[in-house]
Amino acid sequence: MHTIARVVLTCSMLSLALAVVGPAFAATDPLAPTGTGAPPPAAPVKPVTETLWGVKVTDNYRYMEKLDPTTIAWMKAEGAYTRRVLDAIGPLAALRKRVSAFTGSFGFVQGFVSYGGRAFYEERPPGADDFDLMVRDQAGTRKLIDIAALRAQRGDKPYAINWFLASPDGSKVAVGVSEGGSENASMTVYDAATGKAIAGPLDRVRFGATAWSDDSKTVYFNRLAKLKSGAPETDTYKNSTLDAWNLQGKPITLLGTSAGHGPKFAPEEFPVLMLMPGARDALAMSINGVQNEWKAWIAPAHDAANPKTTWEPLVDRNDGVTLIGMRGDAVFLLSHKDAPTFKVLQLTAGEPLASAKTLVPAQPDRVIESFYAASDALYVLARKGAYSQLLRVPAGSDRIEPVALPFEGHIGEAFTDPRTPGIALELSGWVAQPTYLHYEPSTRKFTTLDIGHPGDMDAAAFKVSDLEAKARDGVLVPLSLIRPKDAKGPQITLIEAYGSYGISNLADFSPRRAAVMREGINYAICHVRGGGEKGEAWRLGGKDVNKHNTWQDLIACGEDLIARGVTTKGKLFIIGGSAGGITMGRALTERPDLFAGVLDMVPAANTLRAEFSPNGPPNIPEFGSVKTRQGFENLYAMDSVQHVEKGVGYPAVMITTGLNDPRVSPWEPAKFAAALQASGTPNPVLLRIDAEAGHGIGSNRSQTDALTADTIAFMKWRAGEAGWRPGRAN
Repeated sequence: MHTIARVVLTCSMLSLALAVVGPAFAATDPLAPTGTGAPPPAAPVKPVTETLWGVKVTDNYRYMEKLDPTTIAWMKAEGAYTRRVLDAIGPLAALRKRVSAFTGSFGFVQGFVSYGGRAFYEERPPGADDFDLMVRDQAGTRKLIDIAALRAQRGDKPYAINWFLASPDGSKVAVGVSEGGSENASMTVYDAATGKAIAGPLDRVRFGATAWSDDSKTVYFNRLAKLKSGAPETDTYKNSTLDAWNLQGKPITLLGTSAGHGPKFAPEEFPVLMLMPGARDALAMSINGVQNEWKAWIAPAHDAANPKTTWEPLVDRNDGVTLIGMRGDAVFLLSHKDAPTFKVLQLTAGEPLASAKTLVPAQPDRVIESFYAASDALYVLARKGAYSQLLRVPAGSDRIEPVALPFEGHIGEAFTDPRTPGIALELSGWVAQPTYLHYEPSTRKFTTLDIGHPGDMDAAAFKVSDLEAKARDGVLVPLSLIRPKDAKGPQITLIEAYGSYGISNLADFSPRRAAVMREGINYAICHVRGGGEKGEAWRLGGKDVNKHNTWQDLIACGEDLIARGVTTKGKLFIIGGSAGGITMGRALTERPDLFAGVLDMVPAANTLRAEFSPNGPPNIPEFGSVKTRQGFENLYAMDSVQHVEKGVGYPAVMITTGLNDPRVSPWEPAKFAAALQASGTPNPVLLRIDAEAGHGIGSNRSQTDALTADTIAFMKWRAGEAGWRPGRAN
């Protein structure tokens, strides 16, 4: 067992080893900035010691959790110093222009759906900063939501479309828009033909509308409870409700802790409704924070808006169901129960789960990701490694037909209407930019949707290699590597990793990654355990007591690339964000000698305290709670702040945060920066602040471009490339 005692012992042994071999680092940083002024004073140390399960734990920066004016002032001072250092890198200004020109050459599309002969999608055309909501029908293509115009009306503050949901007849669309990366969306319903707002705005619809009634007159959505004055921040996501709204008067609460009827929900559970066009029944679901497995009940679709509806149980969490879909009276389920790489089940509405038959069985070397029901077939998205496979199961049969994709890549998005044939999808690759396609079953061919715009990307200039790195315990970890085709010898190399929630890093095109690669930097993706790349067993292999595998897999990937001659310790960098911050922080603290630098983006760095933040309770299913001994031991093992030690020469680190972050509270990155700065490491620990951003979701292109340019400049500086040292034109 990975006990707290062993964790503490490991850290003590590391300290002893460093003491025996002598100083762990040079007295000064040979790449230190010049002419940028002194850094801000160190954050005050105000230790708070508590005993958790018999272990004394000291938190030197607990006071930061209040985000009081003094803490915010310290953070902003750190952000200003970071800005001075980065801006003193001579080539950065030209780099920003290159990054902006490159990302601005693309026209990206997301969220394509089509109902009633009318298509809806978000589009950021070439040169634009924001995604707008577009509508295409017989009258032409037009903007329904113009974010640039909205920004101009409201002081040019960043705004973003967080979600939209079109009605089954295509006549209406519900849209959630939020400010400054907060994701705190309000909902407005628009007439799709005229663009006029017909209902709303309605506040606290952060997680979106989830369904429309079949007649397109009632919209269903999850709504957060209004936080009472003086209530703790941890109540932010508790006691939400499933509401129905006929676009007149006030919404009606159907389910939730305050409903007084229907299935019971714990305060942390989110009640939502699923209702597919033309389906016989509706599903009420309980989403337990970030837990993948669903709990669901079923009732006739025509009774969904009736608060007195009787909901019959369909699945519980121990059934391992992570997706449910419907077509007419057919119910489809994706489950990992007794199937670590997932299987697709089918039953008829009204039947119990026990009567379900296996429609698409599990295979050891194939992971089933999702499915989409169309009138002609069930389309199943599977993959081998990082690359997608498309399977087709004709309606009324159990025959599985593979559908050849136009090129090797990953299907990032897909859409079907259960009332019409075929599937629309977005296909891209590591270096192949997105293509938007429709598969027509009558011709068995793909046609382009004629949306989006190709950018300035030369895929032939890069080579993709699918590798494996041997982890400490002998497990082979998938490792994707993209290099310039003519690369010779060790190069600056950036490894990306995540490793939580079963989320996979797959072969999708990313303009941020491509912008890095175009600057001559190798880009690698280490598919660490805790993600879903190899299915449920891979996810569990990096969860709870096994969480250490996540960052140790990343360490193995770094060592592998050095052994292959791809890079060296002086040119090796790692990047990750959010829960990937656990991976970054613990790889950094466990192997500070291995990396030239770490890019830690909006990191979950203080897991022992995370559950006391607004987004903490929903994350307990993934990471655990200090209220149990095992939970405490697991959280301590993955806590980056608690593993920073005095007298260790940590590599250069750039930590980022947005002051409006609703997912990882800004005090977590701030605490980590303060702890690293107090360690005595001579290498820079920079805290990059964006006061008009949140978790990165909702950031506009300019914000993302600026961050991308900063990360590239940071790597070239810390790798010692001539001319990139701040304040030096060498």
